[in-house]
Amino acid sequence: MKKRNWRLGTILGLAVAMLTVFALGSNRPKQGPFAVHADDVSTKTGKKTMITFWNAMSGSASTALKQMTADFEKAHPNIEVKLENQGDYSDLQGKLNSTMQNPSNLPTITQAYPQWLYTAVTNGQLVDLKPYFDNSKIGFGSIQRSNIAKPFLEGATIKGKQYGVPFNKSTEVLFYNPDLLKKYGVKVPKTMAQLKQASKEIYEKSNHKVVGTGFDALNNYYVIGMKGYGDSFTSKLNFDSKDSKKVINYYADGVKDGYFQIAGAQKYMYLPFSNGKVAMFVGASSSEQYIKPTHANYAVAARPSKNNLQQGTDIYMFKNASKAQRTAAFEYMKFLTEPKQQLYWAKTTGYMPVNNQVLKSDSYKNLAGTKVPQILSNSTENMFTMPVVKNSNTAFVQLNQIMQDILTHPNSNRNQLIKQNAQKLKSAWNQ
Repeated sequence: MKKRNWRLGTILGLAVAMLTVFALGSNRPKQGPFAVHADDVSTKTGKKTMITFWNAMSGSASTALKQMTADFEKAHPNIEVKLENQGDYSDLQGKLNSTMQNPSNLPTITQAYPQWLYTAVTNGQLVDLKPYFDNSKIGFGSIQRSNIAKPFLEGATIKGKQYGVPFNKSTEVLFYNPDLLKKYGVKVPKTMAQLKQASKEIYEKSNHKVVGTGFDALNNYYVIGMKGYGDSFTSKLNFDSKDSKKVINYYADGVKDGYFQIAGAQKYMYLPFSNGKVAMFVGASSSEQYIKPTHANYAVAARPSKNNLQQGTDIYMFKNASKAQRTAAFEYMKFLTEPKQQLYWAKTTGYMPVNNQVLKSDSYKNLAGTKVPQILSNSTENMFTMPVVKNSNTAFVQLNQIMQDILTHPNSNRNQLIKQNAQKLKSAWNQ
């Protein structure tokens, strides 16, 4: 009887202990299997910590990144940042996709569009940065964090979590030739209706020798246009809807009648613009670096629409990194957003600052050799980001091809083309 009571007591004791563990554990936030909790964040990096950074920067951006990295290493002598360039964006995306099959070979951090990493988040391969953002010792702090433009932070979230830190960013602006606008008596357009009217006048007054306007990114054009009707680019968007046809026909009618143009085989609108064949074009603010060497006289204005799209990449961290590497990487990512670095980055590369303190500063607005800073505040008032959902990258790429197909056949049965391409877009979402 004593033996039986001893066993019963032991069992009850174990049960109480287990209940206590579960009770304590239930107070911890429920997150994914690879989530980083606040008490898991290390604030030290050790004597020497090396991190790797995959990127696709070239030219002036590569030069600037190397200089900023050298400055960071000088300020953090115990951290070494190994920059590993993977070629262009498509090369980087391809390398990430193939390496994610064997996560042990992934870098510490990578430059990426958030849509590339939706599957990585689903598979638990990225580090949720919120505990690092909020950490009292190494976090951003309320001032520095509030200075990062909200749409950029939102753009680096996937499934509602802050996985990225904004990196090289731009938004769309209107580049125009002031000599041509003056010659044909046209004012700088401030609305899409004015843009259409101005383009018609330029085309007609030039005896069809100068096209009024073109848009660089056809998928951007469509997404921003639909945002004006309150529609976000998700699988629920109806490409064959009344509002969608309005957005498509605005551009297609202009191409058909000659006063609008698409880049086509030239790929970028700055080429016909620089040759004086097009009076205006809507493109990324960072396009200025390609215009300056070839166009003696150009000007920049805010995109003539209420809404605008934030675009560009962020920096993301992979969960295979050690605690020390994660801390070192976060320190580096945070360093790149600091005002001094952001001003240098903007000055050297033409990308816009992600730090509002810099964006609104006189130091940035008065930068020599650039005409973009003076108008960016107006261009970012209603800036938005596209939702990062399953197959959004595939659908966005498909959208560009669809718009290309429709706009290169402006005289075809447009309603039929829209119906056919609506099915293609639906298939892209459902892959």
